[in-house]
Amino acid sequence: MRPPARRGRRLALPALLSLLTCSLAFALVSKDVKKEVKQSKNLEKSGISEKNDVDLKGIAFVIQSQSNSFHAKKAEQLKQSILKQAADLTQEVPRVLLLHQLAQQEGAWTILPLLPHFSVTYSRNSSWIFFCEEETRIQIPQLLQALRRYDPSKEWFLGKALHDEESTIIHHYAFSENPTVFKYPDFAAGWALSIPLVNKLTKRLKSESLKSDFTIDLKYEIALYIWDRGDGPPLTPVPEFCTDGVDSSCATAFHSFLPLCGNPVKKKDIFVAVKTCKKFHGDRSHCGKTFAILERFLNHSYDKIAWLVIVDDDTLIRMVFSREAIRRLLASKCRCYSNDAPDDMVLGMCFSGLGVPVTHSPLFHQARPVDYPKDYLSHQVPISFHKHWNIDPVKVYFTWLAPSEEDRARQETRKGFKEEL
Repeated sequence: MRPPARRGRRLALPALLSLLTCSLAFALVSKDVKKEVKQSKNLEKSGISEKNDVDLKGIAFVIQSQSNSFHAKKAEQLKQSILKQAADLTQEVPRVLLLHQLAQQEGAWTILPLLPHFSVTYSRNSSWIFFCEEETRIQIPQLLQALRRYDPSKEWFLGKALHDEESTIIHHYAFSENPTVFKYPDFAAGWALSIPLVNKLTKRLKSESLKSDFTIDLKYEIALYIWDRGDGPPLTPVPEFCTDGVDSSCATAFHSFLPLCGNPVKKKDIFVAVKTCKKFHGDRSHCGKTFAILERFLNHSYDKIAWLVIVDDDTLIRMVFSREAIRRLLASKCRCYSNDAPDDMVLGMCFSGLGVPVTHSPLFHQARPVDYPKDYLSHQVPISFHKHWNIDPVKVYFTWLAPSEEDRARQETRKGFKEEL
């Protein structure tokens, strides 16, 4: 709809032109009114309207949190911000869930296994499940206003849309003829499912188990599962779901700087190992080589070195371990089932069995910068990328990873805002 102010400016033309433009202005206004009526009817048919009544008690917030103390604290801070805004609006306190506290559900971090729980618990009294990351900043009034455009009795999948610029290995080269056609949400901006869609997905989950037992890119795979080859809804882009937060109409924004967890680790406290071989060292025996590195670090390095960083010869930083984590791993009986087993999966299973959670960071990337949407990388300070195929790794380093003068200045400025673990 065109805002009334714009129409008013048309009618407020200088007096000199009023006689010449009066009939034209009337025609334009009449055309606008007809257009607005037509748009209103189209919006009503699609379920988009300004009239849908949504309040906070109709939204269940799910913060995609982690059990690590630093991340749990950030998630709790966001929860308190949501509750405070609700109190300021004198609205009923909404339900705010921390994902890591639902960890008794197997695979809870992948969201889909939790949908039956959400369906049973919230389908009667809620209209929306709104997901966000711990660093997402939410403006509750703008969020309510945005959600009121969508009929909660229909199936909706809402978010800030990302798309691939070209087909990529991390998405199994799907939609190779036109990668831009498939949209998936940027979790940092928040995303939402209507309860009817949650209920539909729950029925599907009960009738057929999830086909994959591992996840590469969660946001993409959730969108693919919901879309269900056209039998489910595609992602509907919501302009108020933002990451830059520049626009005052934004319901969400996202902090794009590195977390300040305390004083930086000194270089002398880091042991770096490069996984490679004589050929280019070319073919790799992943798992056996990784465990050999772990043994070398624990038994043949100085005890005071606290951290081990493992990199491939085509990766700019791959895995990071504390000495205590390695000590517990090697003290256990968990080992590679073969030398060429995928080391990341073996390590994941081993640490899971030991009760040592993996702390996830979206700043570690398993592909090249060109394999990610520009809009996704724009609100990040990347730590690593993987694969040197058809790229200049030195250029990638200086473009994305080398510290700039701006970064150094920002770190100096933020020293006064130290956050305790």
